[in-house]
Amino acid sequence: MTTGLSFPRRLSTASRWPLGVGLTSWRYMWRITPMRRLEMEDAGNQPMPPSLAPDVDRDRIQGLEQGVGPLFHRRYRTTIRDGSLTAHEVIALIERDPNVVAPTEFARFMRLAGQSGSMKVGDEYLVRMPGPWDGPVRVVDTTPTSFRLATLRGHLEAGQIEFRAHEEDGLLFEIESWARSGDRLSNLLYDQLRMAKEVQLHMWTSVLEGVVRLTKGRRSGMITIETRRVYVDG
Repeated sequence: MTTGLSFPRRLSTASRWPLGVGLTSWRYMWRITPMRRLEMEDAGNQPMPPSLAPDVDRDRIQGLEQGVGPLFHRRYRTTIRDGSLTAHEVIALIERDPNVVAPTEFARFMRLAGQSGSMKVGDEYLVRMPGPWDGPVRVVDTTPTSFRLATLRGHLEAGQIEFRAHEEDGLLFEIESWARSGDRLSNLLYDQLRMAKEVQLHMWTSVLEGVVRLTKGRRSGMITIETRRVYVDG
């Protein structure tokens, strides 16, 4: 059974549309960062996120099976040269405070559960944005060079997102997500009107730019965004 937003929450998020869309659209239009976008449709095998470890708290997790519409598998990546940080150091800094790379003028991470300091499995955050895209998430995996978040009940998406870094001819930073819309309203915004999809792209590519600044390095080549749209039964 699909879990969606309550009707009052729908009205609340809809009322914040103009501000969120206007602010994000303005910043999006004036960006000059070179990007390469590749979009594909796939009716074959579904790209699935990594399985949750047995000890991960599954309460309120909003997985793909609770989602609506197609599955979107997206990868955002950038290569950084001449930076001052290792992959381990970059992830450690972001884990301590995701806002060091977030575009905080329109998106901010707020820790709701867990101790200050490095992320731990079970920590929870709310990603606050000016439009209808606020989203609660839980940390479900961490390694020295990556961390992964799962969406919680009430999020406009259903799925997981992973942030990782590794050293490969420079520093490669990637964000990979596997998600469906959280309910039919979200599906309308994301897949049909495409507004939320562009907001999401702007959000995560801005994070990549934030990582470049954090390392005090320089971006090598274009930011690349790959999107696979996969039809899902049910």
